Amino acid sequence: MDVKAIKELIRFIEKTSLTEFEYESETERIYVNRASLTSDASGQTYTQQPVQQAPKPEPISEKPVEKKEDKLEGVEVKAPIVGTFYEAPSPGAEPFVKEGDVVKKGQTLCIIEAMKIMNEIEAEYDCRILKVLGVNGEPVEYGETIFLVEPR
Repeated sequence: MDVKAIKELIRFIEKTSLTEFEYESETERIYVNRASLTSDASGQTYTQQPVQQAPKPEPISEKPVEKKEDKLEGVEVKAPIVGTFYEAPSPGAEPFVKEGDVVKKGQTLCIIEAMKIMNEIEAEYDCRILKVLGVNGEPVEYGETIFLVEPR
């Protein structure tokens, strides 16, 4: 959140009867507290500690995680929209592609459902599927890597 947005948030909160406001996302945390208000000579009220912003702490893992995964060299195919990833045209059907498959440009790789619309995601070029990273039935974010491919 940029400084301008934080200032607008403070002005908005000052116009309400709220004494405390907290917002938290994956990347930031904002906490506003009006508990200690002070007035200056002109009578204008302001907060002494209006905003604190800190990164969200990383979850503590009980087991040390080693990032010793197989390093697959390839081109990332990213989700072009937010939605639900489906590897097959219907439940119980064979997946569109599997790891190791060679696909042609325009061939369907998967479906991403967004707002009840099934969007077929097609290969942009001839390639071989190195890794399927999307999980069937799970949500994907815009720009999330769903396949690793090797162009042909």
